[in-house]
Amino acid sequence: MADYNDKFIAGKQRIAQRRIVLPDAGRDPNSRLPPGQHEVKDWPVLDLGIHPDIPPDQWTLTLSGWIEQPRVLTWTEFLALPQIERVTDFHCVTSWSRLQNRWRGVAFRTLCELVRPKPNASYVYFIAYDDYSTNLPLSLANDDALLAHEWEGQPLPREHGGPVRVVVEKVYAWKGAKWVKEIQFLPHDRLGFWELRGYSNTANPWTDDRYA
Repeated sequence: MADYNDKFIAGKQRIAQRRIVLPDAGRDPNSRLPPGQHEVKDWPVLDLGIHPDIPPDQWTLTLSGWIEQPRVLTWTEFLALPQIERVTDFHCVTSWSRLQNRWRGVAFRTLCELVRPKPNASYVYFIAYDDYSTNLPLSLANDDALLAHEWEGQPLPREHGGPVRVVVEKVYAWKGAKWVKEIQFLPHDRLGFWELRGYSNTANPWTDDRYA
């Protein structure tokens, strides 16, 4: 088990237990910011206290579970998959949003084409190199998730999840695992790290859906 920042985790659990609602007075209903969010120009670093150091030539991505073709992708094999660029907004549950982020990576649907989920696969469970975990419905991941290795035209910084992290614009950012190591395809839902600690399983920023 990774050496997590217990004080940070306990503080976020207290917030979830109290279900603290962030102020939203005067918000423009036409704003691209979800309720309770404010825009930042930098990119704050929030994590569990460690930054795994994975050289690209040692990074692998395991695709397992209810799929027809389990795979372990190397960095070279990952980069050989079709690459796309996508510009998305990024919403952190701690109330900040960073708009217009330019990513490059592999669409989740491309991985699905590669491994062919079985008909009863309905959820995906992400595991990271720091043992962090999170979950998504397969339909949402297939629609919106990107495995990004570049940000703003540069390799994804280590502190933000490099060499590869998951980005999902339609949910709060904790649903996008940094330092992603494994994706399990499951016939049932499995709660991840923060979902087990009081945070919403659906995590929709536009309905202020922060807590369980």
